[in-house]
Amino acid sequence: MSSIDQGIKNVVLVHGAFADGSGWRNVYDNLTARGYRVSIVQNPLTSLEDDVAATRRVLDLQDGPAILVGHSWGGTVITEAGLHEKVAGLVYVAALAPDSGETSGQQYEGFAATPEFVIDVGDDGYGFLNPEHFASGFAADASAADAAFLRDSQVPVNMAVFGAAVTSAAWRDKPSWAVVATEDKAFDQAMLLHMASRMGAKLTTVSGSHAVYLTQSAVVSDVIVDATQNALVSTATH
Repeated sequence: MSSIDQGIKNVVLVHGAFADGSGWRNVYDNLTARGYRVSIVQNPLTSLEDDVAATRRVLDLQDGPAILVGHSWGGTVITEAGLHEKVAGLVYVAALAPDSGETSGQQYEGFAATPEFVIDVGDDGYGFLNPEHFASGFAADASAADAAFLRDSQVPVNMAVFGAAVTSAAWRDKPSWAVVATEDKAFDQAMLLHMASRMGAKLTTVSGSHAVYLTQSAVVSDVIVDATQNALVSTATH
């Protein structure tokens, strides 16, 4: 019997701010080739409530327990949406992980600034990553072509989302995994390690940029597979 027969077969991927679900393509290809059923959420990035609702709609379609994966801002989304009954475990990929009652913005307090991650905010309160700094701040280890595609397919985020508090943190009750990229320019390394430690997440560190979900997709995929094989066991003892 294969490991997938013994574990969870459903994986739901949630993208972060300034991006859409297409960045997950390498992870999608990796996991589907192994026999997993993979779904990708398209967040509107208009509010925490809207993004959580979009994620819950995809979770509702799952035919059994699922591993919920979030990148960057998607970590905040899965922290709230992970309360869904079908979520067996959470994987945070270069991701925010607020606690109950905390906002995403509060996670930055006390940690170093990230000057290469430059956000331009319009009069309507929506932000884009500055195109001149995009590659260095978001995807320094991506190919020039991939970085350009990510830059030019940006989805603006309502900056007010970073002030929205999580109602209840799913990682308090469900097992979690965290992937931290050592050259992430969006978050201070100490901030990412602090959030992972607080969750009690199984930690994997890898050389990579904030776009680690794209550039180190094999490592990310392996962590997700680990979650599919161990989440139900961990849940029983969590």
